[in-house]
Amino acid sequence: MNQNGVVIAAHGRHYLVDLDGRKLQAVTRGKKTNVAVGDVVALQMSSSDQAVIESIGERKTLLYRSDQYKSKLLAANLTRLFIVVATEPGFADDLISRSLVAAEAAGIEAHLILNKTDVAALLPKARERLLAYTSLGYPLHEVSARADPAHAVATLAPLLAGQSSIFIGQSGMGKSSLINLLVPDADIAVREISAALDTGKHTTTFTRLYALGGGASIIDSPGFQEFGLYHLTEGMLERAFVEFAPYLGGCKFYNCRHLIEPQCAVLQAVQDGKIARFRHTLYGQLLHESAQTLY
Repeated sequence: MNQNGVVIAAHGRHYLVDLDGRKLQAVTRGKKTNVAVGDVVALQMSSSDQAVIESIGERKTLLYRSDQYKSKLLAANLTRLFIVVATEPGFADDLISRSLVAAEAAGIEAHLILNKTDVAALLPKARERLLAYTSLGYPLHEVSARADPAHAVATLAPLLAGQSSIFIGQSGMGKSSLINLLVPDADIAVREISAALDTGKHTTTFTRLYALGGGASIIDSPGFQEFGLYHLTEGMLERAFVEFAPYLGGCKFYNCRHLIEPQCAVLQAVQDGKIARFRHTLYGQLLHESAQTLY
């Protein structure tokens, strides 16, 4: 008889599944690798601590990134995405915007976390840059994991309650420090997962899920610099830029791509300063990428 568990870590075609508090090593049948961390899966036990994944339960949401050739599943059944940035080192607007677009397209609520607020000299500049996103309605939470850990936990813990959250960000932003504050014994859990999956690799190279109790969880993804969105269609892209919404349907041509067309309401809004030029430039870049897909 099949039993249902939750995938808590993935490395290649090897998965670690939580089954009522027991951690099982699991594999898929054949070469299928379409399982994501956060998936609810039906398991056929093959030994006391090993199982085969027979099927994947219906997903509420799926977050993934893709390049020209393949897509990489990040996590399933998420409700919130937290993008961690910091006063130092410098953060990339491209990665933030792409992450926000991915969240919108997947139907996941996005938040920003500004870490290292104790670096007072660089705080005003960071806040100013993040205005581009807060002005679109994305909430910003300011913390310092190192200088004021109690405040960081008090700020973020209520946002995680009852949610299935993922933390993403570039290396050096302090994402791991925040996870360690919010998840007691996170480092022990990572060592257990690493041993169970026998990765023999540095523990930050795989995505993993930590249960917080009360149905809440945090998924920690490896730090990455790139966030390809080749899988998004034109229609998905124009709707994933929230600031386009008031202008969609206002263009002269019903099939307007908002790039060079005459009497385009979106282009007019860019011209009038109502849509940030760098965001529209990214939209054009993503449209170009979506046309290059080979898979």
